[in-house]
Amino acid sequence: MLQHLFKLMWNKKRAHGLLIVEILASFLVLFGVSSLIIYNLRNHQQPIGFDYQNVWIVDLRPSDMPDSLQIEVRRQLKERALSYPQVEAASFSTSVTPMSMSRSNSNLSYKKASTMVDFATFDEDFARTLRMQVAEGRLFNKADEADQLQPVIINRALQEKLFGDEPALGKFLGEGKERRRIVGIMEYFKQRGEYQENTPVMIQLAKGEEKKWVNNLMIRVKPGTDATFEAQMMRDFGNIAKGWSMDVTYMEKQRENQHNLVIVPVIIFLVVSGFLLINVALGLFGILNLNIAKRREEIGLRRALGATASGVSRQFVGEIWVLATFGLLIGLIFAGQFPLMNVFDLEAGVYLLAMLVSVLVIYGIVTLCALYPSRQAATIQPAMALHEE
Repeated sequence: MLQHLFKLMWNKKRAHGLLIVEILASFLVLFGVSSLIIYNLRNHQQPIGFDYQNVWIVDLRPSDMPDSLQIEVRRQLKERALSYPQVEAASFSTSVTPMSMSRSNSNLSYKKASTMVDFATFDEDFARTLRMQVAEGRLFNKADEADQLQPVIINRALQEKLFGDEPALGKFLGEGKERRRIVGIMEYFKQRGEYQENTPVMIQLAKGEEKKWVNNLMIRVKPGTDATFEAQMMRDFGNIAKGWSMDVTYMEKQRENQHNLVIVPVIIFLVVSGFLLINVALGLFGILNLNIAKRREEIGLRRALGATASGVSRQFVGEIWVLATFGLLIGLIFAGQFPLMNVFDLEAGVYLLAMLVSVLVIYGIVTLCALYPSRQAATIQPAMALHEE
């Protein structure tokens, strides 16, 4: 039966060529969308490694004053912020704050291993402000400011990239002035939100000359703190940092912006994919109806020779499955290149699961499209069909 169906549809491959191309295109688009969704959902299941709620960010733009005075003004601003009962913690950072659109990265090597690393620079109070913890080692402390070496905290992804299965705690990275000592290892630190992959990250302490660049004051406020306090705080800050420009943003709002960058493209691809699938479904539906109209005599003769209604129905469903299989086989050859060639550096499991989902969706759609026409074919009575002949 199956061999007969394949032979029957292969003989009509020219007539069904356009439909096979549509199924192929739909599969490839669906595969791309599925890969994107599965990749993001997998990332979303991982923790981000910090608490973004109730964190405000005061973006400071210093006036034209010596660096030493700027550092002193920043110290006063932080002390003032911590003096409010509404503020739980505060920490300075560069413009690369979590959930922001800013990013600082560079290549980092250890022996023969090398990888791209995202950098973040905070003062020693960042862990309390962002409610972060380390899995191994320790956080920054006051003694680190006097250390000649730059203490850094890395995430587990960076450890695996550079050190593999070896322990990384206490080891050194870089040379000369860039020499750093690993004092802590955290499991996760996804700066751009839940949908980001846990890529290699290094957190370094703002000390010495680096304090000139920490112009963002992250402030953790108590839940329910409103705009009245914000206005009061900004007035006080303005009196301390005269001539400085400053704006307040909210980490939760920045998180929404980061999520939109992920969700909007997914929605666009879903719309395009849905449009293609609807076209394919309509094409299949039309072809099956046309086949039934053209093959009434054949169906009637088969029924007269003893074919059951369910047997006729299964034949039409089988034919459309064979047609879909032609398109899917070609599509799987193309899609299979993604995990084999490690395209976009994604795990092979993402692509394989996307292939499975796409194949099931295509088969599900063609089956739904074939149900009504196949039932129509099954209702054809032999006497009526042969009489028309």
